[in-house]
Amino acid sequence: MSNIVHDTLPCGIEYGVMHLPGRHIVSFQIRMLSGVCLEPDDKLGLARLLSHTIDMGTEAHTGREIADAFDAIGASHGGGTGRETTTFSCTTLPDHFERSLELHAEFLRTPTFPTDVVDVHIDLQKQELVALEDDASSLADKLMGEKAYGSVLGRHALGNEASLAQITRTDIHDHWKSNFCAGRMLVTVAGPIEPKRVADLLQQSFEGFGSQERSGREPFKGDFAPGMYHQDKDLEQEQIGICWPGVDATHEAFATQQILLGVLSGGMSGRLFTEVREKQGLVYWVSAWQETPRNTGMLFMGASTMPDRCDQTYRTLLREVERIAEDLEQDELDRAVTGLAAHLDTRGDSTRARCGELANDIFFFGRPISHEEKIGKLEAVTIDSIRTYLNDYPRDRLCVVTLGPRALADEAVRTRRMD
Repeated sequence: MSNIVHDTLPCGIEYGVMHLPGRHIVSFQIRMLSGVCLEPDDKLGLARLLSHTIDMGTEAHTGREIADAFDAIGASHGGGTGRETTTFSCTTLPDHFERSLELHAEFLRTPTFPTDVVDVHIDLQKQELVALEDDASSLADKLMGEKAYGSVLGRHALGNEASLAQITRTDIHDHWKSNFCAGRMLVTVAGPIEPKRVADLLQQSFEGFGSQERSGREPFKGDFAPGMYHQDKDLEQEQIGICWPGVDATHEAFATQQILLGVLSGGMSGRLFTEVREKQGLVYWVSAWQETPRNTGMLFMGASTMPDRCDQTYRTLLREVERIAEDLEQDELDRAVTGLAAHLDTRGDSTRARCGELANDIFFFGRPISHEEKIGKLEAVTIDSIRTYLNDYPRDRLCVVTLGPRALADEAVRTRRMD
């Protein structure tokens, strides 16, 4: 990986640069190691409000002027709040990289959080909470996250109505002051730009920005709550969510877990789609996926079905996982490997994706990971390693969430336990 530089600057920023001389754009990502997990218990939703208002006014410019400055150079930028990080991303032409970084430094270092803007965004976030009640799939995800990860790691970015009612402009400013600094920054850049120039510009732009001591690297501990949970809601369809502990992104069995999910839910050839939807017609939507906060791995299955079919759907979903250990064929395994490798080769080849992938590597592993190393781990997965994984990580501690007009019948749960 001679085209990647990874280092820490005197100002405290950890950075990575992927030099891609043949590209026509530059993408960069600034991850502040401060997400919803660092919110005060009575101010949930604060981190998202901060990320949505931080560029709405600075000591030198109004929010409109900041937006116009980005538009003037054709830079595409945005932000988002996660469990452990708040991320700001930007894609621009190489000639405008310096100006784009300068604008980010301005609103990250000198935001004013105008009171009228804050009030509007608090109201908008309240409206989003109301809208969430009408989005069955997203509401089920929210309920599942709380049970899968606990009261801190499982927080929802929107917060709740009671906490939003208490948040003020001062709370947002104080949260920014306490948690935004160069020592909490991870910056990655991909494109036709020299690593030394990136390092010089970052040091120049963020020198003296709060503490330079590296912080925010300690992962948050999840609190998994196995059990059966139901929320009654007047819906035409029943939402079913199932999760259980797996491995995190740095574990040696992570590639095996990826392939397992590929077999289950790798597009239209995945078992859940072909067996549960197409052959049995049990579900409108079905999928399996993983989430891997640092030092935590969780596997999920979700489906949307008719209420009178939820018991059968629940049993069938879990049976499909167990069946893999019994009848997985080599061509099915090969198809999953090919699909994941192709995903890395195609989607992962865009400049923006390369930048994000580099940020993930450094965030989780503390170092860049080569494309060849990732592909090699996938190709090393065998049928025996899939069986070993299923044996080592059994589905004996399940968290099951249902949202809709009926809960799972006791008989469905008992039958599942006898399988």
